[in-house]
Amino acid sequence: MRTYDLSPLFRATVGFDRLSPLFESAFRGANENGYPPYNIEKTGEHAYRVTMAVAGFKADEIDVTFESNQLTISGGKGQAAEEQRQYLHRGIATRSFQQKFHLADHIRVAEARLENGLLEIELVEEVPEELKPRKIAIKGSGATVIEQRKAA
Repeated sequence: MRTYDLSPLFRATVGFDRLSPLFESAFRGANENGYPPYNIEKTGEHAYRVTMAVAGFKADEIDVTFESNQLTISGGKGQAAEEQRQYLHRGIATRSFQQKFHLADHIRVAEARLENGLLEIELVEEVPEELKPRKIAIKGSGATVIEQRKAA
């Protein structure tokens, strides 16, 4: 596997310390086996949905946590229940999993629901008013900017 030295990138930046782990995880491949499969969709201007196929799992066997801009979804079956079954063919994977998603600032988890073997997690972007773009009025010396241009 190839390794990349990102230190030159961070020499000229200040306050972007958390980008380093993001780049490293992107190069490493966060979940190389692709289990369980998932979709990420944009459902509105400031709304997103993560849908994960978790067939065979009950709601109490799945954990969804959100901490420090990281959404972690993990699941596992109890070994006692699996040992009691004798399979002739086993095509439904119920192995333990953990999937992590790094979310942008101001994204919060609105709700999570499990329906028909699909775990849906609704995400909403809520930018505070003080961080939204705002128009700044330009003042001139004694006259408005438009009046000054007409006089010139």
